[in-house]
Amino acid sequence: MDPASDRWSASTFSPSVKPTAAMHPPIASGTNSMELEKLCTFIRKTTQLDPRGKPGPQLAVLVQSIFEVESAAIFDADLHEVYRVGEWFDDLEDLLQNIYIFETVGDDPETGLVRRVLQMGNLPIGAMLLRGEPSALIANAIASVVAITFDRYHAFANESRSERARQTEQLRTTVLDSLAHEYKTPLTVIEAASSGLSAMGSLRPAQAGLVTLIDEQTKLLTRLTTRLLKTARLEASDLVPHPEFVAIASLIEDVVASLREQISNVTVKIAMSRDDLSIYCDRSLLVALLTQYVDNAGKYANADTTVTIQAAEDANDIVFSVHSFGPVIPTPDYERIFDRYYRCSGSDNKVPGTGIGLSVAKRTAQAQGGHVWVTSDIRKGTTFYASLPAAPQEGGKS
Repeated sequence: MDPASDRWSASTFSPSVKPTAAMHPPIASGTNSMELEKLCTFIRKTTQLDPRGKPGPQLAVLVQSIFEVESAAIFDADLHEVYRVGEWFDDLEDLLQNIYIFETVGDDPETGLVRRVLQMGNLPIGAMLLRGEPSALIANAIASVVAITFDRYHAFANESRSERARQTEQLRTTVLDSLAHEYKTPLTVIEAASSGLSAMGSLRPAQAGLVTLIDEQTKLLTRLTTRLLKTARLEASDLVPHPEFVAIASLIEDVVASLREQISNVTVKIAMSRDDLSIYCDRSLLVALLTQYVDNAGKYANADTTVTIQAAEDANDIVFSVHSFGPVIPTPDYERIFDRYYRCSGSDNKVPGTGIGLSVAKRTAQAQGGHVWVTSDIRKGTTFYASLPAAPQEGGKS
C-alpha cells in the first residue's frame, strides 16, 4: 500500500481530541499581527455574504485565499453538503462526517491537516478540514465564524420556508373560498330548474329519471361546496371558537342524521359513558370534526359492518372516537394523514376525496385546546380519536 495514500485514510487519524480551555486562550496571546489582520478581513467578508445564498462555497474560497492554506473543505450537516477548494482525496466526505459525528478535533503536523467541529454552543452543525499551517487559535476562530455564518443562513432559510408555506396556504384558502362562492349561484339555478321540471308533471319516465339524477347530483355538489366554504373558514388563521355547554348525545345524533345517505351501507352504533355527558366547546366546530370522522368511516368502512361512535370522560377531557373496519392505515401515515391534501398511501385513491377533511378535524380540535390521533390494525380495525377539554380552561374565555 502506498504510504502516502495510507496517510490520508480516516482510520489513521488520532483518537478524538476535544478542545479544552487550554486550547482556547485569548486570540492575541499566540497570534501575530498578520494573522489577526487576516482574521479581521475574513470576519468582515463573511458579514457581507448574502444570507439568502448558501455560504459554504464562498466560505471555503475565502478561507483558502485569505489564510493561504493549500486546501479547505467544509461540511454543512443541515444540508448534508461538502464544499471544497484545492486538492483533496476521494474519501473526503467520509472523513468530514467522522469529524462531525465523533468530534475529532486536532492538528496533525505529519499530514498538515487541521480538523475542527463547527459548533453552536454544544451542538455540532458541521465540520472543517484544512491543509496548511494556520495556528490552532486561528483555526478555532475560523471554525467559529463559519459556524455562526452557517447558523445565520439556516435561520434565514427556515424563516423564508415558513413564510412561503404560510403564503401558499393562505392562497389555497382564498382560492378555495372564492371557488366555493362562485359555485353556489349556478348550483342554485340548476337545482331550481330541476325542481321546476319535476313540478311540470308531464315528463316521460326516462325524462323524469334524468331530472331526478340532476337533482341528486346537484344536492351532492351543494353539500360539497358548503363543506369547502366551511373548510376555507376553518383554515383561516383568525379562527376564534365560540364555546358553550353542549349536550354530546344530541350533537352526535344530529351528525349521524345529516350523513344518513353517506353511511347507508353500514350500521351505526353510538356509545356514551353516560347519557348526560356534556362538553364546553364551539358546537359548530365539534360538529365539523365528528362529521368528517363519521363521513370518512362511511367512505372506507367495509359494507355491512358497524361504525361505532363513542364519547367518554378521561381525566379533564372528553375523548371522541369513531371506529370502523376497512383498509388499514400504515403506521408511517398516522401523523401525515392529518396534513392538508395528503391522502393515505394504503387507500390506492379508490375512494374520491380532496385530502382536506382530516386536516379540518385537526384544526378544529387544536383551535379548542385539543388534539387528534389515529390507530389502525387489521384485526382491531381503524379508530380516529379527538380529545377536547371538558370544561372551560383556566385563563380561557368563557
